[in-house]
Amino acid sequence: MNAVVATGVFVAFMVLTVVLGLLAVRGRGGGGGGLTEWSVGGRSLGAVLIWVLMAGESYTSFSYLGAAGWGYNHGAPVLYVVAYMSCGYAVGYLVGPLLWEYARRHDLVGLTDILAHRYGRPWLGAAVAVLATVFLLPYIQLQITGMGVVVSTISYGAISLNWAYFAAFAVTTGFVVVSGLRGSAWVSVLKDVLVIGTLAFLAVYVPLHYFDGYGPFLDRLVAEKRAWLTLPGGSGGTSGSGAGGGGLGGAWYVTTSLLNALTVVIFPTTVAGYLGARDADALRRNAIWLPAYNVLLFVPMFLGMAALLVVPGLTGVGSNLALFELVVDSLPAWAVGVVGVAAALSSIVPMAVFMLVIGTMWGRSVFPLLSRRRAGEARPAREVRQKGAAQVVVVVAGAVALILTYAAPTTLVRLSLISYEGMAQLLPLVLLGLVWKRFTLAAGLSGLVVGVAVVCALVFTGRDPVWGVNAGIVALGANLGVALVVMYGTCGVYGTRARRAWRRVPAQRRTRTALEGDDTAR
Repeated sequence: MNAVVATGVFVAFMVLTVVLGLLAVRGRGGGGGGLTEWSVGGRSLGAVLIWVLMAGESYTSFSYLGAAGWGYNHGAPVLYVVAYMSCGYAVGYLVGPLLWEYARRHDLVGLTDILAHRYGRPWLGAAVAVLATVFLLPYIQLQITGMGVVVSTISYGAISLNWAYFAAFAVTTGFVVVSGLRGSAWVSVLKDVLVIGTLAFLAVYVPLHYFDGYGPFLDRLVAEKRAWLTLPGGSGGTSGSGAGGGGLGGAWYVTTSLLNALTVVIFPTTVAGYLGARDADALRRNAIWLPAYNVLLFVPMFLGMAALLVVPGLTGVGSNLALFELVVDSLPAWAVGVVGVAAALSSIVPMAVFMLVIGTMWGRSVFPLLSRRRAGEARPAREVRQKGAAQVVVVVAGAVALILTYAAPTTLVRLSLISYEGMAQLLPLVLLGLVWKRFTLAAGLSGLVVGVAVVCALVFTGRDPVWGVNAGIVALGANLGVALVVMYGTCGVYGTRARRAWRRVPAQRRTRTALEGDDTAR
């Protein structure tokens, strides 16, 4: 009976999710118009929709599973999530409006679009699209896996993992293909209501139910698990880098928080949220409001540590279910279903944005290079064609992640080890390129190649953290160093050539060119 009730609640909310996503494009041409409307909501989302969208994109299944699992396995080191997200929003206060203004001025719809335009090389956008797809696919797979584990657990095993995986793919694809970013924003509203409500309830209920309040709970935690409250934390489990707690000290905490705070602002999914805003002020207000959402992250972290005292001995993947062990053990079936739906939507919303971004990158940057440009084609027709290609890629990307979840579940998980640290290597190419006109493509690409190579070498040889420091920040340092050396080296060569060419220009033409502001004169 419990399985029937919980499963019924889950199915009802999944139907509501698809309906919300489809209603999002009502009155907008049935299919949401062209690529701009589909991928960035026509640049018309206000501060509230941007807030729920970006909160939903950052608050993933990790928040229910991983945060609780890290709290269970390590304790204090998991607080890096709150640190980097809050600092990232502060950086986003400056970077978000910068990216939005550049994209609006040049009619761009994604990160690869911005890079191709900034450096004047369409192939660069396509190359970054392929690289970013490699780094984003693991996140789709992890969300599918996370939702599958949650649904199988809250249904008391009535829904198998395989069917739960398929449900995650089908529900997400069902609305994102039709409604795009706007549909994700609408579904985020439902998700945020459920997440805020369920976590607020659990924050009060679990300590009271198991420990008679926070006072006795914290007393027991200090007495029995003191190591979990300080860096490098506890030594249980194998969740995350530096498993065993030994590598998760102060240097790792600071460098990981710094790297992730910088990287999150140029993550393709974050950029999609930026570009969907109605104006730059909506992004600034959003950056001010978003840190308040981080308060919710403390709940699964603390409840993960509470599970240490209630259900000790969880290991490996099982530790990620620490929070749901308490939920299934203590709540009635309908409440288990509601909490499970909140966690499932925390997988669906970010997965939708990941799929949307991959589709947009390929539809806008890759396929135009592979297909012949049609003479005299109007912009609306071109946008519709690009949108169609992007929608096909969405289905393909989701299907690839789903198939690999069934057939080779560890393949993409291995790639996820370098996803965030790999994306960080785009920082010089994106941010320095936008704020520093002298920054060259050769410098950015050289740094990117070196940075990605260093990350792969360190992570795949088990040297992350390296010397107690996040491997991604070490790679980013090498990346930036190489980029600056190449930039100043090439500037010296090109500058000498330009000066020699300038001296060969007749004096009368030289004067006229300088007055007209020719780049050579400068």
